[in-house]
Amino acid sequence: MTEGPILPSVLLYSLPLIGGNLMQQLYNTFDSIIVGNLVGDTALAAVGAGGQILGLLITAFLGAGAGAGILIAMYYGAQEPKRLSAAVHSSIVLTVWGALLLTVVGLGGSRLFLRWMDTPAEVLPEAVSYLRIIFLGTLFRALYNMAAAILNAVGNSARSLRYLAVSSVLNIVLDLLFVGVLRWGVAGAAWATVLSEAVSAALSFRYLCRVEEIYRVRLPDLRLDRSMARRILRLGIPSAVQGTVISFSNVLIQAGVNAYGTAAMAGFTAYMKVDGFNILPVHSFSLAASTFVGQNLGAGKRDRAKSGTLTILGVSLAYTAAMSVLMLSFSRSVLSIFGGEEQAIQYGILCLRALAPFYTLLAVIHSLAGAVRGSGHTLAPMAIILFSLCLCRIAWIRLAAPLFGSIRGVFLTYPVSFFIGASLMVVYALFAHWLEIPSH
Repeated sequence: MTEGPILPSVLLYSLPLIGGNLMQQLYNTFDSIIVGNLVGDTALAAVGAGGQILGLLITAFLGAGAGAGILIAMYYGAQEPKRLSAAVHSSIVLTVWGALLLTVVGLGGSRLFLRWMDTPAEVLPEAVSYLRIIFLGTLFRALYNMAAAILNAVGNSARSLRYLAVSSVLNIVLDLLFVGVLRWGVAGAAWATVLSEAVSAALSFRYLCRVEEIYRVRLPDLRLDRSMARRILRLGIPSAVQGTVISFSNVLIQAGVNAYGTAAMAGFTAYMKVDGFNILPVHSFSLAASTFVGQNLGAGKRDRAKSGTLTILGVSLAYTAAMSVLMLSFSRSVLSIFGGEEQAIQYGILCLRALAPFYTLLAVIHSLAGAVRGSGHTLAPMAIILFSLCLCRIAWIRLAAPLFGSIRGVFLTYPVSFFIGASLMVVYALFAHWLEIPSH
């Protein structure tokens, strides 16, 4: 990423990453399609309720991956093999510790968390079952994501895509077997996800242990370098806090949706699965911005880092604008594939029409935030995103949404927060001095 034309470099890096994220979203969506059509609205609502809780707790430790990715990109760009190796091995150790802790918390607290969200009684048993099984696979998911973060940081995003492709195909096959043939219901979808994630984690780490590159993982070196761990956490904790509180605000929104019953939950779940095909590429471009800026600042190329940021922002804006048009044009056709009754589909369409016109604002927020994080300035984007995508959402859901007297007020939480976040992020990117060459 430090040489040659910028756009081809960005696309060569981003497209495999986007492909991987879309593939991962595809098999998660396939879970919901199978469950919605073969089991029913209650099961689809259970998957949605469980997914929001999982997102809240998973993001608590994924910040370590974000911090590690920034450091690895910088050390790789600067060609510092000793520091790069220390960052790789320390990040893996931190990931294992965090994943084991999260597994214990998730298994013990699943029912309590779902009750806090006012999950309807008819949905609760299946939601608890789904969530507990998913938490059993936390270590696999965490290890794959960390391996992908390492590969992405050195520009090898195509490799993690290959393993995710294998995992995705396996997940779909297991969904059809466990849910369609064996009739295991929601639990079957959860087990399919866990087993497929175990395969992708195993393949990724097998590659990292064999590759002849400076980022190779050596099992005897898997120990915590305290100094490097502090650097990883210093960069990663803001991302972890940011992700956690945003997920918490989404849990509050889910609780607001839950108050309107099972059909509303099913429709909201269907839309959230579809929404992943927009938000995950946006996050991919954000990661591309972090890696591009990190590698180029590490190599002392400030102007190239700035040009890359603008290029990535433009590509992300074009993608989200196209997605807005597609989603609004084919809303009923897209949401109908999840099955369900007409009332659930109507709720999903209402949610889509509230959010889809504002996708480009997400591109602005995450592309610029990713670029700033890549420079090592993680606190400012964290503060902006916390304020706009968390505090403003909480204030809206508590104070403004009830004034509408309908679920429309709940759905409007998202576009309001998008507008505030994009405005603040643009002001910061224009006037703050964040494009600085880092000292190693």
